[in-house]
Amino acid sequence: MEAVLKTKNINKYFKKPVPFHVLKDINFQVNKGEFASIMGKSGCGKSTLLYILSTMDTDYEGELYLNNQLITGQDKNHLSYIRNKHIGFVFQFHYLLSEFTVLENVMLPAKKLAEKSLKEIEFDAMQKLKMLRIEHLAKKRASRVSGGEKQRVAIARALINNPSIIMGDEPTGNLDSGNAENVFNIFKELSIQQGLSLLIVTHDQDFANKTDRIIEMGDGRIIS
Repeated sequence: MEAVLKTKNINKYFKKPVPFHVLKDINFQVNKGEFASIMGKSGCGKSTLLYILSTMDTDYEGELYLNNQLITGQDKNHLSYIRNKHIGFVFQFHYLLSEFTVLENVMLPAKKLAEKSLKEIEFDAMQKLKMLRIEHLAKKRASRVSGGEKQRVAIARALINNPSIIMGDEPTGNLDSGNAENVFNIFKELSIQQGLSLLIVTHDQDFANKTDRIIEMGDGRIIS
């Protein structure tokens, strides 16, 4: 299997207020098209791990690979480029800019990447909205759409640069069961139809049970 994301012996220490070994020898990989979830009690290191995997935290020991390229030790500008181009994020809170339209929000990461013309970016953004069946909201202000719709807009935004992997931190944590189910189905469809890899931190056992694989964490380690 082709690995999209791979870690080798990742260790993380917090220095303050007292030295604390928060992640211990993390070794795993996510393959192309795989939909994996990470579960574990609060404080077991899930979010800390996600920050490292997403290249936002560079203060760790060990090696991180994305698409078989070593990411560890790259400079900040290059990491910012990699993050924008290859990793899509969906958080518990959608972080949409409320005064912008839905379409403008989805276009933002592509404008930052600046590899396409504005017209192409707008076209791509509309395609993503169509894929998520919310194209009718394109011209609405982000503040004017419902919670479930906001999370779909956030997913469209995460997809705009055609990333290699989508990472989620409790993306259904704020949604009712119907909308949580919708988000799961969207992710599943992306993994099957687009061959997209997904790595989702969740507390929702029902959600995790339906993913291809559950990575169970406990006390800073991967236990299964």
